[in-house]
Order: sequence, then C-alpha cells, then structure tokens
Amino acid sequence: MLEISLKAEELFEIGSYTITNSLFLSFIVLLILSSFALMFRKKTKIIPGILQNIAELFIELLLSLMDSVLTSRKKSEKYLPLIATIFIFILVSNWLGLLPGVGSFVMHKEHGNIPLLRSPASDINFTLTLAIIAILSTNLFGISELGFSKHMKKFFNFSNPIKFFVGILEFVSEFSRMISFSFRLFGNIFAGEVLLTIVFFLVPYIAPIPFLFLEIFFGAIQALIFSMLTLVFLSIHIAKEEH
Repeated sequence: MLEISLKAEELFEIGSYTITNSLFLSFIVLLILSSFALMFRKKTKIIPGILQNIAELFIELLLSLMDSVLTSRKKSEKYLPLIATIFIFILVSNWLGLLPGVGSFVMHKEHGNIPLLRSPASDINFTLTLAIIAILSTNLFGISELGFSKHMKKFFNFSNPIKFFVGILEFVSEFSRMISFSFRLFGNIFAGEVLLTIVFFLVPYIAPIPFLFLEIFFGAIQALIFSMLTLVFLSIHIAKEEH
C-alpha cells in the first residue's frame, strides 16, 4: 500500500520549477480538454450529430441554470466561458483521478515509491490557485461591468462610517472566500481518495465499487458547487447598486 501523503509528491524538476504528481495530471487534463475543443470546433455542423447534440444540451442546461442567478440570457452567454471552464476542468480532473490504475503507476525515488498521477484537487495548491483565479475573475468582470471607481466603492466607501465598515468587511470576505473555496474542494476530494485507497487495500475487488460510484457523484457535485458559487459571487460583483 502506498503511503498516504497530504502533500503532493515531487516527480522531477524543470530548471528551478518542481513538477508534482498532481500538477502532472493537471497538464494531462489540460491536454485532453484542449485536444477535444480543437477537434470539436472543426467538426461543428449546422445539423448536429450525437456528440454535438450532447454538448448543446449541456450548454443549454448550464445557461438555464445561470439565467436563474443572473436573470438575463445575455449576461449568461457573456459569462458562460468562465463558469463552464471552471466546471468542466474540475469535473474532468476529479474523474480522471478516480480512474482505476491512476494510483498504480509509481515512480521509484530514493525515499520510496510515489504515485505518478494524483487527482489535482487533492492538492491544496491546485484548489487555492483555482479559487484565486475565480475570485479575481469575478472582480475583473465587476470592474468591466460597473467601472473601476464604482466597483472599488463597494470595498472602500468613505461617505459615512457604516458604509466604510461594511466595505472593509466585504473586502476581507473576498479573502475568506478564497480560503473556503480551496479547502472545501480540497477536503472533499482528498478525503474521497483516502477512503478509496483504504478500501481498495482492505477489500480489493467487489467492495470498492459502490464507493467508486459515490466518489464519481461527489466529484461532479463538487465541480458544480465550485462553479455555482463563482456564479453567485459574479452576480454580486456585476450588480449595480440600488439607490
């Protein structure tokens, strides 16, 4: 049984940059999604095939969900690339980390064997980076929608002491959202990997199957939660202040 490590294991270095097993799988996910996007773009037709029908159905469902938050199809279409990218990237990352054999490929190091691949979301660095990107993106879209001065006025309002205090709390909450984002995703995915590792070690055949399907479901739920929370925060930042 491989040692369960809270920290992503180092595989090799490129110059001064360290490549971990979670980062390595992230590159694989990026390569798969990029290849699929390029292939799908070339094969898009006016009369859709099965694959294009599935993609269009997924986009329509996601747009309908975004409409319920943004209350505007125009806004939903505008911000669809951000929300869909976050959802798909986390979903594929979570599911690839659950594939049978992912943890079986090992690299021999001086201190022992380490798994060659590891689910990206089971590394706190990945989830924290994703949370920072999500929060920064929502703020940048807020600036684009309202203007720099109006957006920053939500955080630094000197018109009266109450608004100033509320603005400071809102500014601090941006950082708390990053922390809660990252630890929520990391905790759920890492706990699931630990559970599967222990179950596969103790009862390696039939018993792990229900847990595997459960983690597939949780992987999708966590991707949906992360993307929908990003959407909610986005709707807050692009909302115009009512007088």
